[in-house]
Amino acid sequence: MWRKIIKNSEMKAFLTKILVTTWLLVCLDSISVAQYPKNFFTPATTQDNSRLVPLVIAQGALYSGSMVGLNLLWYKNYAHSSFHLFNDNGEWLQMDKFGHTLTAYTLSRIMTALYSWSGLNRSSSANYGSALAMAYQTNIEVFDGFSSAWGFSIGDMVANTAGVSLFGVQEGAWKEQRISMKISFHKSEYAEYRPDELGYNDLESSIKDYNGQTYWFAIAIASFLPKGNKVPNWLCLDFGYGAEGMVGGSANPILYNSNGDEMFFDRYRQYYCSLDVDLTRINTKSNALKAFFGTVSFIKIPMPTVEFSRKKLKFHLLYF
Repeated sequence: MWRKIIKNSEMKAFLTKILVTTWLLVCLDSISVAQYPKNFFTPATTQDNSRLVPLVIAQGALYSGSMVGLNLLWYKNYAHSSFHLFNDNGEWLQMDKFGHTLTAYTLSRIMTALYSWSGLNRSSSANYGSALAMAYQTNIEVFDGFSSAWGFSIGDMVANTAGVSLFGVQEGAWKEQRISMKISFHKSEYAEYRPDELGYNDLESSIKDYNGQTYWFAIAIASFLPKGNKVPNWLCLDFGYGAEGMVGGSANPILYNSNGDEMFFDRYRQYYCSLDVDLTRINTKSNALKAFFGTVSFIKIPMPTVEFSRKKLKFHLLYF
């Protein structure tokens, strides 16, 4: 099943997200919960080596293991070549680049949270978390560079750098994430016309079908207003980007319906404006709940949304 799922180059972003989640869970599990029966999810106030050392060891092991896993599950199925570049900037109306940016941003955020949990100060945690995220993304691009099926994409590296920078610059300037990045997904009509490229089922389509994905920049409104304002701290104004009509990377192949008639899909960009909730800004005394909110904070909460494109202006009561 995995070979079928990850055979396409655009799966890099999804595979990294899965590894991020696994990485987080294993890192947490690798540290003895019994040692912290009551305050396991409470960040240490000072550097706690009983947390930091197992965390670093787990990260090192998982970093190495994931690289080996990528090679076994993915790259070994394709011929190797000398290192070369590959220009994929025109594919999928740049939706894949937004995926790289989101992945790099999310990985930076999660790794930073883990270092903070171990007691490192905010600045050090952000530096280590961002560096680790960048190293991980860069390794994947280098693997691509030695694969005859793809190549080292400068566009992907720019997107990776943008994601890490979006996180790091805000940490340096504001000591908080006032602008976060998220994703939402709805099933599109296009997967049925080319399931090998866009997914044979809902799960595969949620990963491979860029027509149903939307990438968001969520702005925490209150953080840009004077102190004492009445706007809820968790309320966000989101701006999103999507695209539709894509059944191929750079261009749509010729497809025919059941009657033998040629089908034409118009490729176009979409822009969105919506409200949202930043789960990490919700007040709760439960540190376990805070950890959960931080883990799933990259998912856009369905809200009323306005869609703009060259084809339509549309209001969605709830947009996914």
